Amino acid sequence: MIKTFAFFQHMSKNDNLAQKLRWSLPWILRYPFWRTGALLRRTIETVAHRHLIIIVANHFEPAWTESRHPLDLSTQLWRLDEWCQKARLIGNAVRDSDGTPFRHTNFYPAEQYHPELLDRLAFLQEEGLGEVEIHLHHGVERPDTAENLRRVLVEFRDLLAQRHKCLSLDNGKGSPRYAFVHGNLALANSAGGRYCGVDSEMKILADTGCYADFTLPSAPEQSQVPRINAIYECGNPLEERAPHKSGPSLRVGVPPKFPVIFTGPLVFNWNRRIHRIPVPRVDDGGLAANYPPSFDRLHRWRNADIGVRGQPDWTFIKLSCHGFMPADQDSAIGDPMRRFLEEMIELGDRNGEFKVHFASAREAFNMLLAAVDGSKGNPGEHRDYRFCTVMDQAHKKPSEPARVMDSR
Repeated sequence: MIKTFAFFQHMSKNDNLAQKLRWSLPWILRYPFWRTGALLRRTIETVAHRHLIIIVANHFEPAWTESRHPLDLSTQLWRLDEWCQKARLIGNAVRDSDGTPFRHTNFYPAEQYHPELLDRLAFLQEEGLGEVEIHLHHGVERPDTAENLRRVLVEFRDLLAQRHKCLSLDNGKGSPRYAFVHGNLALANSAGGRYCGVDSEMKILADTGCYADFTLPSAPEQSQVPRINAIYECGNPLEERAPHKSGPSLRVGVPPKFPVIFTGPLVFNWNRRIHRIPVPRVDDGGLAANYPPSFDRLHRWRNADIGVRGQPDWTFIKLSCHGFMPADQDSAIGDPMRRFLEEMIELGDRNGEFKVHFASAREAFNMLLAAVDGSKGNPGEHRDYRFCTVMDQAHKKPSEPARVMDSR
């Protein structure tokens, strides 16, 4: 009986592995072509000094537990206070070449809203230690509807902007704008109908003020599209399911259509050996206890070559984490991460190959818009290029005009 159970358990694991391999085939088949293109670009575009723009997209869920039963509010507040303390410690200890502290962008789930938690996060943002953006899990128990999704996004967007002074404004005016991360990585119903259910989700995101999505990569899940290691536009009508499965890269001189797809690295790590045989491991930029930051990973992230075509000096490295998985916190915001960041900055200063710039999702998006417009030099000068925070606008004096940029 035990042997029979073990056999079927083994078969189940193999079936799951085979399923994930099937899901991964589209991007794996594309990988050699992407790799060849990246090598050719590095050969043609000789760059003596790069600017590395580091973004950490934190799937910020203080209610998360392994049991999947949400924690009570008092426990969430305690966990959040601990997190904020760690954010202050690393932010005060590590600053980039512009003097900007290291911080995450905290994508907070709409379905887990508590005003007391967001009040604390807004205060952390006011300290310059982590901007708040929108995260959403939906369609989990049954497929969501377009009407309900639109309502939830608009209500949460306005709540964040009006009560907590989070999110941003386009040139200081209009409705709130936001960056987005999809819960369970099922952006635009790309997970076979699970964890979403709304084919037109990308159109709804565009209509409700989303300027960029930071969900990808999602390998080895079904939602991973063939397009990898790029900042790009959706290549198909936004009303379609997974319109981001293909699309053109952002390019100097070509204004992008929103929402832009802002991916992190998705590359192979060939350093692993099993019985002396090289067995590749996927590096998706995730920060976890079993995959802490390292110089080997930094080399791969840089070689992913993610940026605006025609501006090879600026490399965007979007990392990700789940901030309230206790075992992973040190790799995301604790001492191992602090040491890695300090050594990375020191290496860049010593060999002159690169400068490091810590950016929120919004700041990174502003930098890429500046790159599209032909800006060169220090990307840190363009943190508020077009989208400024609601919080900063609220602090402006009535007589102080908002900075006006060319509108797209």
